[in-house]
This record gives sequence, structure tokens and C-alpha cells, in this order.
Amino acid sequence: GGCTMQHFEASAQVAAKQRALEDALWHLGRVRPAQMLPALYGPAWGYRHRARLSVRHVAKKGGVLVGFHERKSSYIADMTACSVLPVKVSSLLPKLRVLIGRLSIRDRLPQIELAVGEDASTTDGSAPGAPLYVMVLRVLEPPSLDDATLLRSFADEHGVQFYLQPGGPYSAVPFHPAEAKLAYTLPEFRLVFPFLPTEFTQVNAAINRVMVRRAIALLDPQPGERVADLFCGLGNFTLPIARGGASVVGIEGSAGLVARATANAAHNGLAANARFQLANLFEATPESLEALGPLDKMLIDPPREGAMAVVKALPGDGGPGRIVYVSCNPATLARDASILVQGHGYTLRAVGVINMFPHTAHVESMAVFER
Repeated sequence: GGCTMQHFEASAQVAAKQRALEDALWHLGRVRPAQMLPALYGPAWGYRHRARLSVRHVAKKGGVLVGFHERKSSYIADMTACSVLPVKVSSLLPKLRVLIGRLSIRDRLPQIELAVGEDASTTDGSAPGAPLYVMVLRVLEPPSLDDATLLRSFADEHGVQFYLQPGGPYSAVPFHPAEAKLAYTLPEFRLVFPFLPTEFTQVNAAINRVMVRRAIALLDPQPGERVADLFCGLGNFTLPIARGGASVVGIEGSAGLVARATANAAHNGLAANARFQLANLFEATPESLEALGPLDKMLIDPPREGAMAVVKALPGDGGPGRIVYVSCNPATLARDASILVQGHGYTLRAVGVINMFPHTAHVESMAVFER
């Protein structure tokens, strides 16, 4: 289901996505940009640093399946490789099937969540750290002593780190080796972002770096300006904004991510410029936005549902002079753009496609609005 465009040449995929974006903006939002930005490209293969692999013990066939669901199906594809996963991870798929088949809890392990990043202990943010491959095993009962021995041996032999997750996302704990700490870096901004493997980060690390670079260039935050970063996550855009000297407040609906973003600001020496608040932005009101104080600029990076409550709640005048909107859904971007342009008097200065998910129909984009 996540590889529906592999038959399509990579640059043609991006052209199709750009057409889909332009069509949505005009036919759904009745807006056209003054400028189309060049598409942002990255590696077409081996790019996927996050994945959720399903596991199923097929007793009748005497084996284990590890992989993705077939399209619009609960069946797991019989996979021995996956070209959008990093080469190291793809090569481990057959070995994971053998490993899980040897465990006593093979029918009590429904999922493996993959997170690829950098070893936080090997970088100060000025350059990428050593690669770290983390696999979070969703376990419905604890592994036996024999299981634990097999897991440790596999981790040591193949250079991966196992976590065990007996419950919700914040129940995941390191199993072996216990000392490795996962992070990603934005060397251009001298930033390190420690994170848990179950916390949200962008799937495509290479594209994330160029995406952040473009967002900061379009937003152009200046020392002394007041900026809001809405749906801020763990501070992916907030901290680069703060690095330039602007005062930025990040708003996020997950208490865990607010805590992570606050810790990341302190880790990078930016606690004085970046602060974070917990709020449900899908229930934003004029009063809640007014409470943030006067804003020079704003960055919005919502999930697929978009940010309709936020854009409706903006003041008719006196709102931020510039808004950068990072979207993962052309339809909701078009809807929100219509509100900004026709309802609040903004101009859609520029928009462009970001090929965050090659070989899928997923369209990521970035737009800049000016009052």
C-alpha cells in the first residue's frame, strides 16, 4: 500500500504531485500562488527511516511474516526485501523472520516499529553522528530467558538496538544494548534532537533537512521578532527559528512531545529563546491566539486534518505578517489557503512540493502567505 508509484520514474512522480497540488489549490480553494517553488528532492530509495512492520506467525505454513500490509488488506505481504527501507534494514527482513520464528512468544509479537537515527553520544550537532538502528518490539507478554538470549545475540551480531513495548507508546524501554541514545541532527543549525523511537519524527531524514532549510529561508526570522510554531512536535522547526535569535513559542497537543521539545531546547542551549505550551489547536479560538501576544510571523505544520480552527481564529487585521504553512494534504491546505486569502487578506506568495515520500501518492508541500 505504501509503494503505489514504483512503476513511475521519480521526477515524473514529483511532476504529478505538483499538478495535484496546483489542482487542489485552484479547484478546492480558488487560490493561485504568485510563484511555484522548485520541488525539493531527496534519495528515491532507502529513504524510509521510520516504519511500522507487522508480524504474523502463520502456523499452517510453519513460518513468520514480517512486513507491510497488502493494499487495502489486513494480509501481510510475503516480503524478503524492501527497497524504500535502508539497505541494512531491508537485508535483515529474512533474518527477523527466522529470529521471531525461534521465540517462544512468536505469536505474541504483533509489530516491530523501526526508527533509524544517529547515536546522540557521537555528535554535537555540527555533523551527523554514527547511524543507529532501533527496533521496538511490541510484546503482549515478556520474553522468556531463552528469548532474551536470542534477542541479545541478534542485536550484537547485526548492530541493532532492541526496545520492548508492552503497552502504549510511552511504555517502550531499551532492552539491548541499553546505553545507546537515539537522535537526529540539523548540522546547518548546529542542532541535536534526542528522541524516543516511538515519538514522531519525519520519515525522510534527508528531505527533513532541506525542508527545514527552506522553511527558515521563507519565514526569515530576525533577532527580536516574536514567532509562533504551531503543531511544533519536538521542536523540528522551533529550534532552528530560535537559533537565529527570534523569540519563539511552540504549541503542541501532545504532553510527551512538549516535554521532549522543552528538553531539546535546553540540550541545545536555546531555553531562553524557545518555550513550549500544551494546547489542542483543533479547538483554537481568537482568544487563545490573542493570549500568545503580538506575533510577527507564524509557522504551521499540521497533520492531514489541516489547521482550519487556527486560520479561522486569526485576527482580521494585526495578525502575523508572514505565515509559512507546511502541509501533508493538498485538500486541507487548499481549504485553509482560501480562508487566509479570501477571509483574512493574505496573499499566497509561493508554494512548492516536497517529495517526502517517494513512490507513494503522498503529497507534502510548503506555502508562504503574506499580509
